[in-house]
Amino acid sequence: MFIQRQTPLIREEETAMPKNVMLSALIAASILAAMGAGYVRYGGYTLVPKSDLMQPPPQTPQLPEAAARATPSLPDFAAIVRRNGPAVVNISVTGTSRVNLPEMPQFDPNDPFGEFFRRFQPQIPRGEDAPAHGLGSGFIIRPNGLILTNAHVVNGAQEVTVKLNDRREFKARIIGIDKPTDVALLKIEADGLPVVPLGDPARSGPGDWVVAIGSPFGFENSVTAGIISAKSRSLPEETYVPFIQTDVAVNPGNSGGPLFNLSGEVIGINSQIYSRTGGYQGLSFAIPIDVALKVEKQLLADGKVSRGRLGVGIQELNQSLAESFGLDRPTGALVDSVPNDGPAAKAGIKPGDVILSLNGQPIENSGQLPPLVADIKPGSEAKVGIWRNGKREEITVQVGEMPDTQQAAATGNGLAKGRLGLAVRPLSPEEQRAADVDGGVLVEASAGPAERAGIRPGDVILALNGHAVANPGELRELADRADKHVALLVQRGGTRIFVPLDLG
Repeated sequence: MFIQRQTPLIREEETAMPKNVMLSALIAASILAAMGAGYVRYGGYTLVPKSDLMQPPPQTPQLPEAAARATPSLPDFAAIVRRNGPAVVNISVTGTSRVNLPEMPQFDPNDPFGEFFRRFQPQIPRGEDAPAHGLGSGFIIRPNGLILTNAHVVNGAQEVTVKLNDRREFKARIIGIDKPTDVALLKIEADGLPVVPLGDPARSGPGDWVVAIGSPFGFENSVTAGIISAKSRSLPEETYVPFIQTDVAVNPGNSGGPLFNLSGEVIGINSQIYSRTGGYQGLSFAIPIDVALKVEKQLLADGKVSRGRLGVGIQELNQSLAESFGLDRPTGALVDSVPNDGPAAKAGIKPGDVILSLNGQPIENSGQLPPLVADIKPGSEAKVGIWRNGKREEITVQVGEMPDTQQAAATGNGLAKGRLGLAVRPLSPEEQRAADVDGGVLVEASAGPAERAGIRPGDVILALNGHAVANPGELRELADRADKHVALLVQRGGTRIFVPLDLG
């Protein structure tokens, strides 16, 4: 390498040197240059030889084929939607709600606010019914048009419209509604429809991926995904459902839609959210599909759901209560009340007993007991394992029937469209004995003509135009054949009266 710089002129003889000295210097410089090409020293650190830097990096060892196959991959949500989306439906309902507007303030004739109120106050007569609309979701479980959804989606509806994925629309008939589980069964007149495959919720657990399809805020066929957060959740006033908790985004309009596992099987019906704002906040709850199918089977066969009744009030045990009863840990359901006329009282169960098992199935917490009792057929015997006075005992109880199960069932097209405006259900044997009637149907909700005539929940409909009514189906048929005016024989308390209805 040569460095060019400015120097004073020097005579030639002053720069001369012997040739042998020059040759030695050149040889030494060549050696140093060769060494410099291999190593560079800087600040006391030896850098890696250039030849080493040019070597290829060591090869990463390859995973065995079995290990490579076990590497997790992202879930294929799109395939689930393509396969099952056509069986998810949009549900719209119309009904009426009672309007009670405040009286308009009295203004001076010259006050501009008076004119404002007269122009813009809704022109709906006070105390009368105003149109109401709602949206929800559902899914087809039979090719002949059977659809599952939530009870709260269609409860009180006068007309239900089902819109399919291919944009066809059908008027739906309400086969039955079961409020305690929030399950409803609808029927549309169509054949060869796509259906969803039904799975087993017991095979899914916390951490598993799940997918929801529905119509949040009316945005049809919206897809959201998440994981199962927990199972067997008990919610206030929802004692018959061991909910599946997820973090799937669910909003108004998603209600009644399906919750899929990664196999594309429905394992739940999206039903509720926990929110402080009314919108999704990360907690959503689904009804296990096995619970819904038990309800569907009874609604289809009987138009109502029968549930077993043990006749006890229960509460949760904490550590202090467990120790006071001699239990080593909080487990079971603590009996805090026993009605005198209930099955449990007749069998000898007392307040202070702790129910540890039912028909051999352990009870870990109080929320597990109600759905297990409800599944037992009324009139059959159940083995109840209890903890009493520091030891285990087993008591045999003849299970009764839940008398206050609230289901508005089998109203059919005529009533669902507001022909009478009644939601009714059959009376249980206990209710028939208490009312001293043979047959009849119990009114659970009234609207339209029935409400205007003064019929209210708790009334018992015994006959229509002189024809006895034994079940909701008979009332529907009689209403369908009736003219514009009908007379209902109604029992209220100990009094029977005829109530005229103007059906228009």
